[in-house]
Amino acid sequence: MTLYSVRVTAGLKRYYLKGSLHFITFSCYRRQQHLVTASRRNLVLRVLEHARRRYGFALLGYVVMPEHIHLMMTMPAVGDPSVVMKVIKERFTRLLRKHEGFTGPVWQKRFYDFNVCTEKKRVEKLRYMHRNPVKRGLVASPEQWEWSSFRAYLDGEKGLVEVDPCPWKFTLHESHSFQPME
Repeated sequence: MTLYSVRVTAGLKRYYLKGSLHFITFSCYRRQQHLVTASRRNLVLRVLEHARRRYGFALLGYVVMPEHIHLMMTMPAVGDPSVVMKVIKERFTRLLRKHEGFTGPVWQKRFYDFNVCTEKKRVEKLRYMHRNPVKRGLVASPEQWEWSSFRAYLDGEKGLVEVDPCPWKFTLHESHSFQPME
């Protein structure tokens, strides 16, 4: 797989590989629980779905927690994950201010991006995100948390965001480039 781009911001390097998967985590400002209400979690999911359609990426998994979000996404057809994260954060903030009169910062400035290179790592990250609400004591089992892709995997339930649990398989070649398997 060929390198799509390397983005360097304030010493932080992000590697964007054509056809790659990204496990992304972004947090509310100072880990405050800005997503504690169902209406705010639903709003961020509507913003995510709008971005998914506009930028053309597949979403393999997500979970919205009270103070952070995990996503697993493919490279977008337009832009890169940094552009997508900027748009999601800005649009959600703008809507929150418009509808609720919210003031102050909503999000931490950066986000964590992990390149998912193997099937094992893809499954590990999906399990981690789907179990997060249980681990935090928000629900007794993953299917009880409405703001996660778990039910899309469990029974194909359609939620506010379209999930594509496609059978992504990756292999690390000797050249250390990542190739999706067909």
